[in-house]
Amino acid sequence: MEESKEIFEKGPLTCLGCGLAIATRMITRNIRKKPIIVLATGCLEVTTTQYPYTHFNCPVIHGAFENAPAIASGVYRALKAQGLERDIDIIVLAGDGATFDIGFQSLSGMFERGEEVCYICLDNEAYMNTGIQRSGATPLYALTTTTPSDTVMRGKMEERKQVALIFGMHNVRYVATATLGYHVDFISKVKKALQMKPSFLHVLTPCPTGWGFDSEDTIKISKLAVETCFFPLFEIEDGYLKLTQKITKKTPVRDFLKLQKRFSHLSDEEIDKIQELVDRNYNYLLELEKAGKVFYQFS
Repeated sequence: MEESKEIFEKGPLTCLGCGLAIATRMITRNIRKKPIIVLATGCLEVTTTQYPYTHFNCPVIHGAFENAPAIASGVYRALKAQGLERDIDIIVLAGDGATFDIGFQSLSGMFERGEEVCYICLDNEAYMNTGIQRSGATPLYALTTTTPSDTVMRGKMEERKQVALIFGMHNVRYVATATLGYHVDFISKVKKALQMKPSFLHVLTPCPTGWGFDSEDTIKISKLAVETCFFPLFEIEDGYLKLTQKITKKTPVRDFLKLQKRFSHLSDEEIDKIQELVDRNYNYLLELEKAGKVFYQFS
């Protein structure tokens, strides 16, 4: 039988319709150099590397929740000492918990030092692997096991972090957002992120289990996230922010929310509040795009 040429083999132990698995396949099929992949603890790691098996046909390092960027930095320095840093793609695949929260300090330090690593956040907007707890990426009012709807709380009571903009202000050559429903845009950004390291790619990867939607609707949910401007697609290159999918006629955010059980408790007033925030954030991106060069590299 012919040996597989896939970097990421089929059949991971993910849930049906898992956005992480789809995104990982799309990413790995567009890697052109030999890769070394660093996995942070999370859904992708536990479903693809259960000892003694692995779904990756390349070197993979699994570290703790908080230190994937530090490991990637060490790999880069070791390769650089051997003159091999231009021949190998060092890629971190991490979830939102490891990126927005637990590993944020380590990641900020990696970018401050200018390590030539491609960091990809596969964001399912909660700690899905450990029981669907809220993270810094969890949207306002979303239900998780630690942000229930009761007499005091209405799901998560804080807005999510704008992490791509935060890292746009770091020493990063390329920053972008992407999702599965716009696959041409996604693949283009993967290729750029691999060519322009250090880079940060924030990928929305819907979770049928944690978000509460039918597994066949993963791509539909991804498209609606963009069409409602709930998750705008943009890139930051050479200090300029550019919206890569301009939405001139927004789909109401209600159409995105109503397909997910995590938002099933919302009142009309709360949906209106989310719509207001979505409009505000999208208009802010339009202003940044219009302003010109507002993000600067420091070296």
